[in-house]
Amino acid sequence: MNNFLETVSYIKKQVKDIPKIAIILGSGLGSLADEIENKITISYKDIPNFPISTVPGHKGELIFGTLNKVPLIAMNGRFHYYEGYDLKETTYPIRIFKLLGVETLILTNAAGGINLNFEKGDLMIIEDQLSFFAESVLRGPNLDEFGERFIDMSNVYTKEYIEILKPIMKRITGKCLTGVYAYMKGPTYETPAEIRALRVMGADAVGMSTVPEAVVARHSGIKCIGITCITNMAAGIYNEELSHEDVKNTALKVENNFKQVIKELVKEIG
Repeated sequence: MNNFLETVSYIKKQVKDIPKIAIILGSGLGSLADEIENKITISYKDIPNFPISTVPGHKGELIFGTLNKVPLIAMNGRFHYYEGYDLKETTYPIRIFKLLGVETLILTNAAGGINLNFEKGDLMIIEDQLSFFAESVLRGPNLDEFGERFIDMSNVYTKEYIEILKPIMKRITGKCLTGVYAYMKGPTYETPAEIRALRVMGADAVGMSTVPEAVVARHSGIKCIGITCITNMAAGIYNEELSHEDVKNTALKVENNFKQVIKELVKEIG
């Protein structure tokens, strides 16, 4: 607990008024940070006990400011298990958000499309998640200060926020896609056989983040909403190799729609 308190103390010295909304910007989606006004930017490397982003497209900044006139905190870059961090390190910022008084967490990511009705560039509202193939981020001694040992996962993603987001998505993108996000540890992309198995289990998209953060948010009593950018179709669907460069390029092409969706969502829940 001492590490958490040291981190919180440092941040509070830099920022006077802490917002109630936080957003994590996924791969290739960091340009939303340019839309934030009245910014106070803190580099991860300057924050005590904070991990450092190592993935291209993840800048590594904690930004405090306003988006669409609504105060928020933005993580411009996140942490992944495949970088070598353990899951408690990848979700460390969520614990800090809770101690800072954050009540709502917006999770974004870039993912591979499994649902054959999806196309590159689609945005999907996350309704539920799969994480059979990864250890739980809550493994080990329970942090009683944040939540109970055994937590209900029936509504990881807040239904109220999903219903708010649906008409926004329809109005801006012309579609309202919802689905199940499957979490895989990475850093390899999945095999065609793994994608077929995930489809049978009900997954619509697959990626290497988000689920640990959502679990910790749920454990900490923070409301969650998740948006996935389908930056590629998963292995075996098309006869093409997958690359992180393609992920970033597709995210760049849809960034205007993505930014408008987030700005409208923030306005509605803020």
